[in-house]
Formats: sequence, C-alpha cells, structure tokens
Amino acid sequence: MAEEKKKKTKRPTALKRDITNEKRRMINKSFKSNVRTTINNYEAAVKSGEKEAVQTKLDALYSAFDRGVKKGVFKRNKASRMKARAVKKLQAQG
Repeated sequence: MAEEKKKKTKRPTALKRDITNEKRRMINKSFKSNVRTTINNYEAAVKSGEKEAVQTKLDALYSAFDRGVKKGVFKRNKASRMKARAVKKLQAQG
C-alpha cells in the first residue's frame, strides 16, 4: 500500500499574506538582533581604544546596516543616521 500524498489546501490570499508576514517578521527580528549585537561589539571596541579592533568593528557595522537596507529591514535614512552616530561616538572618544 502506497502512502497517500497530502493535497495542498487552498488558502485565501489574506491568510497566505499572514503566513508570509509572520515568516518575514521572524527573519527581520533575528537580523535586527544581530545588528544590535554588532553595535554593542563596536561600542566595546571604542571604549577599549584599540584602533584596529575599532576599524574592523566599524566595517562590520557599516556592512550590517547596508545589508539591512538592501533587504528592506531598515530605511536608508535610518541606516545613514546610525552610521553617523557610530562615527560620532568614535570621535567623541577621540
């Protein structure tokens, strides 16, 4: 006896959108969490004062924000603002 294949159930479009939105929300939530971790790592490097570590962390921060804009997680202006604030913290530490 062969197993019966499950048929896909037809769903209304609104339900499909709900499912898709929930998936994207979880992906975006994870991405934002990783960006916050990157920010914290950068701030710790700034406090330590190691120039090489600060530069690599800053590069990682820029990359994370740019990827976020590309994926649609962040708006372009927010990413630009956050990058500017990061550099400002570095200059204030000076």
